[in-house]
This record gives sequence, C-alpha cells and structure tokens, in this order.
Amino acid sequence: MTRTRKPVGRIAFVGAGPGDPGLLTRRAHDALVDADQVVYDRGVPETLLDVVRAQARSDAQFSPAEGVPGDVAKMLISAARSGLNAVHLVAGDPFGHDSVVKEVQAVARTAAHFEVVPGVGQAEGVATYAGVPLPGVRTAADVEDVGTLDFDALAAAVGRGSLALAVDAGDLAAVRDGLLAAGVDGTTGVGVTGDGTGETQYTTTSSVDSFVAAALGFTGRVVLTVGEGVGQRDRLSWWENRPLYGWKVLVPRTKEQAGAMSARLRAYGAIPCEVPTIAVEPPRTPAQMERAVKGLVDGRYAWVIFTSVNAVRAVWEKFAEHGLDARHFGGVKIACIGEATADAVRAFGIQPELVPAGEQSSEGLLAEFSPHDEILDPVGRVLLPRADIATETLAAGLTERGWEVDDVTAYRTVRAAPPPAEIRDAIKSGGFDAVLFTSSSTVRNLVGIAGKPHARTVVAVIGPKTAETATEFGLRVDVQPPHASVPDLVEALAAYAVELREKLAAMPAKQRRGSKVQGPTALRFR
Repeated sequence: MTRTRKPVGRIAFVGAGPGDPGLLTRRAHDALVDADQVVYDRGVPETLLDVVRAQARSDAQFSPAEGVPGDVAKMLISAARSGLNAVHLVAGDPFGHDSVVKEVQAVARTAAHFEVVPGVGQAEGVATYAGVPLPGVRTAADVEDVGTLDFDALAAAVGRGSLALAVDAGDLAAVRDGLLAAGVDGTTGVGVTGDGTGETQYTTTSSVDSFVAAALGFTGRVVLTVGEGVGQRDRLSWWENRPLYGWKVLVPRTKEQAGAMSARLRAYGAIPCEVPTIAVEPPRTPAQMERAVKGLVDGRYAWVIFTSVNAVRAVWEKFAEHGLDARHFGGVKIACIGEATADAVRAFGIQPELVPAGEQSSEGLLAEFSPHDEILDPVGRVLLPRADIATETLAAGLTERGWEVDDVTAYRTVRAAPPPAEIRDAIKSGGFDAVLFTSSSTVRNLVGIAGKPHARTVVAVIGPKTAETATEFGLRVDVQPPHASVPDLVEALAAYAVELREKLAAMPAKQRRGSKVQGPTALRFR
C-alpha cells in the first residue's frame, strides 16, 4: 500500500525594511508572493501592506500578529505542518527585534523548514532618508524597550560618531533623560523623523535638551539621530527635498492610464490621488471596426494613424477576437500622435513609421505627414480609429493633403461616476496642491462630476488645446510643457515647484508670511 506524503510548508521571517515598499529585497518579495498566510507586525506601514496584498496570491490570508512571541511561533508552526507557506512580516530587520529572535528560536526547535530574510533596519534606513549620515563609530538600533538601553554605551557612541535609534514617540523623554544623565552635551544636534521613508516623512532638528518639545505631535515609531551627522542634513537631505515632496496632486485620468503618471509623480515626492473622469467603452455598434479590421488584412489602407493609447488597445482587442496578430499589419504604415501612443504600438512588436518630432498633436502630425502621391502611394486610404468625441482637425487636414480617410469610432468616452464627497470637497476647497489635465475631456468631465478646482490649486495642462479648454472653464493655467507628453508634464510641474521654492526662499520672512503662494513649498518657509 502506497502512503501519500503530506506536503510540508515553510516559514519565513521577512524584514520589511523601514517602510518604503521599494526597499523590500527581491528575496522578501519572492517569499511574500509565495505565501499562503502572512502575519504582520503593527510597525509595518499600511501603504507597504497594500503593495504586498496587491502582489500576493489571491487566496493568501493576512492577519496582524497578536499575543506573545510563543503564540505567533505556534501559529507559524501549525501553518507549516498543514502544508502552508507562512510569513511573519516585521518592520526593519527580523533580528532587530528581540521578540522575533525568540520566535525563530522556538521554530528552530522543531523540524519545520524556515528562513530569515534580512531587511534594512528602521534606524539606519530612516537616517539615510532623512539625510543624516552615520560616520565614524556608529550605533543603529531598533528599540523595543527603552528600559533595556545602555545609555553609557550610547553616550560613548555619540562622543565617537553618531547614533540612530528607532523608538516609540512616547519614549522620547526617557531617551533624552538617559542621554543627559550619561553625560551627553545638551547642545549636541538631534534629528527626529516621523513616518520614516513614507509619503509624509518629516524631520525636525534641535538638540538633546530640546528635541522632545520640538517633536510634539509625532506619534508611533520615530527615528532619533544624534551626533555630528545631524549637522550635515541641510546638504544631504534628499527624500524631503524632492521637488514635489508633500504635494497632493489630483490625477484625473482613466484607471488604466493613471498608473504611469502617478509613478512619475511619486518619484518627485508627490502624493497622487487618482480620480477617473472618463470611462472607456466599446462603440455602440461594432460594424465600423469590423470593416476596418477586414480592410487592414485585405490591404485597403496605406496608413493607420493612432491618436491615443486607447485607440491602439481597441484595434488590438479586435484583432485578438479574430485570431490576428502583428503579422497582419504587414505593408501598412503606422503613424502615432505622440510617444506614449507609439510606446503602446511598440509593445505589440511594431515600430511606427512616423511620430512627430515637434509638437505632439494633430497639427504636429499633419506638419510632418506627406501629401498623397498617386505614383508613390498606389493605395490612397488612411484608417483613423479614435474616440467618438474626437475633433475633425486631423481628418480634415489629411483630406486636404489628398488622402481618403476612414474616420472610425474605435471606442467611446463617457463621463465617469462622481468621486466620493470628501474628494469633491477637497477639489473645491483647495485640498489639492495641483491638478494635471491631459486632455480637454478631463477638464470638462472633472468640472462636471466634481466641481472646479480652487483658485489656489496649481493647474498643469499637457498642451494648447487642453489649455484653451481650462481657460474656457475659468481656470488659471500655471504649467504647460514644451512637448505634449505625460513625462514632460510631470517634469514641468516639478520645475515649477522648484521655481516657487526659490522665489519664496528669496523673500524676506514678513513677505513670505503674506505671500499668496500655497501648498507644501510655501509652508516649508513659514
């Protein structure tokens, strides 16, 4: 008789690092996406958990760690014995927590397979994000119990170099008293950082004898840096000095398109809020697109002109319905109105023949599109698949150049549902520092579903047509990039923020307080 062997699960103690999801190691990521059960500590930020949940298996179970170390260890062991892969996700590095070390010891006494995946320590990682180097002899520790600290050793470390401690905000007074009692000079520089590596990280600098008062309002875990490195923060701070750091930016795009823009905004330190204003739906009747696809295969067209990523997606979806692929574009030239659209075409393995080098708009494309020549162009027809609300500029310009144009509705754009009441209130009351418009329809639809942005909100538009629409709706256009693309739009907003900061820095203090400039850039100087 053959006995079925029971599957054996694994246990992983995974360090989440100081909080920024980008600091998860590849090994930590692999352990998390393969987990059946994830137990997480209270020190792991919700933003990081959201990223982990989005990438984990759909049936993975997430729960907070509760009870004493022995309770957590028993739960992990039980899961492994049931054939599950279990992860204990902890802030910083696993061995930076005495409680986790006890859990590992308990698991090691069994036959369970386990591993410990290191993470960047909270104290050391946040110090780097705060721009505080830890040169010379240094001490960095994630402290669970302040009562266990050897303040004489810490004072010696401060005397020879720098110190970084991750502690609860409520323990700051005890740390101050311990350092002073151990002989640390009260004028020694101190930095206190809250929400380390997060979107709202904030660092205040003072001295040993005053840092508790300077850190009033901080809650949860904070990182305390002490010593000579604090004095270099003005030159080395980078996370909080990114151009758009702390700016709340409204991104009114479709859900499919908002991701790339939001990622670029986050790279500059902004906090994007995605509010879909447009929903993309198939055309009401598919007959036009069916004829267009048949025409492409039969060689009816000399050119296909794509004016949006949505148009590319609509054509490829129709191709997929008929079992077609990029090979059926053979002999057809492709033009794209801009680089984003061209990238969508390249993703399907096709290189466009024409992308405007100058203005990326209908006018820019027409300026570079050759007139029809009956000898050089035996096929004189162009397919123009686009939205149902597209303007006639491009089709009319192609006709003037001698081309026959099949202007086909590839998709419909409809107004999205209104955002939640708190988002609508923030839009109208100035709760957003900036809004980025990528088309005239995003302007019209945002105003329609949520109201007009407050006058203090910086308005950035992708191109001249969008600027005209924004002006028609009574909005002041502050930012417009030289080239109409999402990367250029975000770059232009970042440059505008830097310009604001420089202007404010040059103002006398009294003038700054009376300045009408709003947002995080202004607040840094008040």
